[in-house]
Amino acid sequence: MAETNPTTQPTADPKTQPAADAVAQGVTIPSTNRGEINAALSNPRADMEALDALERTLFSLRYAMGEIGGLGPVIDPPKATAQRGEAMAQLQELSVRALCDPAVAPLLGRLEQEPELIGETRMAQVKILKRDRASLVDVPAEEQAAFSRLTVEANDVWRRAKAANDWASFEPYVNRIVASLRRMAEFKDAEKDPYDVWLNEYEWGTDRAFYDRFFSQVKDCVVPLLADCMASRHKPSHACVEGTFDVERQWRLAGDLARLEGLDEGALWIGRTEHPFTCGLSRDFVIVTGHAYPDNVLSNVFSILHEGGHALYEQNVDAAYAGTSLAEGTSMGMHEAQSRFFENLVGRSEAYAPTLLAVLRRHFPGQFARVTAHQLYLAENCAEPGLVRTEADELTYPLHVLVRYEIEQLLFSGEATAADVPRLWAEKYREYLGVTVPDDARGALQDTHWSDGSFGYFPTYALGSAFGAQLKAAMIRGGIDFEAVCASGDLAPIRSWLRDNIWHWGRAKESGELIEAACGEPFSATYYTDYLTEKFSAIYRL
Repeated sequence: MAETNPTTQPTADPKTQPAADAVAQGVTIPSTNRGEINAALSNPRADMEALDALERTLFSLRYAMGEIGGLGPVIDPPKATAQRGEAMAQLQELSVRALCDPAVAPLLGRLEQEPELIGETRMAQVKILKRDRASLVDVPAEEQAAFSRLTVEANDVWRRAKAANDWASFEPYVNRIVASLRRMAEFKDAEKDPYDVWLNEYEWGTDRAFYDRFFSQVKDCVVPLLADCMASRHKPSHACVEGTFDVERQWRLAGDLARLEGLDEGALWIGRTEHPFTCGLSRDFVIVTGHAYPDNVLSNVFSILHEGGHALYEQNVDAAYAGTSLAEGTSMGMHEAQSRFFENLVGRSEAYAPTLLAVLRRHFPGQFARVTAHQLYLAENCAEPGLVRTEADELTYPLHVLVRYEIEQLLFSGEATAADVPRLWAEKYREYLGVTVPDDARGALQDTHWSDGSFGYFPTYALGSAFGAQLKAAMIRGGIDFEAVCASGDLAPIRSWLRDNIWHWGRAKESGELIEAACGEPFSATYYTDYLTEKFSAIYRL
């Protein structure tokens, strides 16, 4: 999970900036100065200076919120939760007020009329700031600040509820968060279904109709393919990765995996948390967190590769975008495309298995000395319906996402409340995965997303997997020998292609634009379903 939700941004001190900057910051201008200010703002150069000042403030606030939100849950003592929530709320309110100041709309409107003068980068900034502002301007700042307080508190309650297998203690927070999101969605766009509003926030241009078509195609592929795999007499074994694995060694293993993936260690902080996530503050500071279980070494391996994919995206946005609204991934769908790409298309490929095996042998020589690369590949790719999304194999994974997508719709439509979630969860896991949910810790409490207010995020995991499959196909058509690169263990050619076609663009281009430019065609889920069919048919000898 990447905590890099594109929302708001920054200003400067009116005492040290031109008067035009003060307008951009939402500073009250004395009436005696208004004529002078307006005259200054009629000058394109002054407008560009005001834009830069606005971006500086938004960046500073975003950076502070990212550091508090990213490191706080990992390092803060329990009693710090309320104060952290208050700090986040105040910063969020400042950010909203800066971007939604009445002077900002005409500023952006004037700049939009000067494309040749301000250049492509500033035009992209104007486009994104206009969109971000439109998404926030009608939502009362107090409502957004209250939501920040609520989610910080809810996240703390969720962590304790999961540890205690206590859905009842978390249940009221789910209802409050959904109610708050519904109110904010109505402020944002009263014409739209509230859930559609939030789906669009995480992946621009999507709604339930889009995802219904997408999941229908994926389900039509995965459900019968999974049934065929379960019926096959050629089931792979994961015995070679079973055992007990020292947790501290696993964290040293995580560091090696980050290096192999190509992350800039000078701009990376790796921490330990209940639920893995990535928080990109800038190209020069990305927070990656993970977990290590003594009885499941592959959990640590693939969560680090997954979060590392997010981090690579954040570390490779064009340096020219630093400190602006463009300096992060364009959407959560495209972000999950990067994480799922390195977790699965690279990490779970047969070609990369020898590299992973060498690292595992370095840290656990006694347990992996006699394991072959092919055995490891098969163990990584056992298609087994299970309970936990983050531990799911590549084939069953989208069904886990589908469960959450369907429950979120019921919560937003009012057809269900939080009290119904454990029952709905159990029914849908039985229907889609054929498993019995024994408790809420491995059921509806397993993910942190709802405590963060991230309703509408889950579908992007499946969409990102599909984006990744299409990008891989385009990469191969473009001349990259994907299998040879993975087999070499040096992923530089893959990173270079993704940097040129996806990463360096930041938010300057939408997912659809990036896919079409990189692949020469619009998005198609067929690459994903074909990939799953080919891979698992070969593994299970169908």
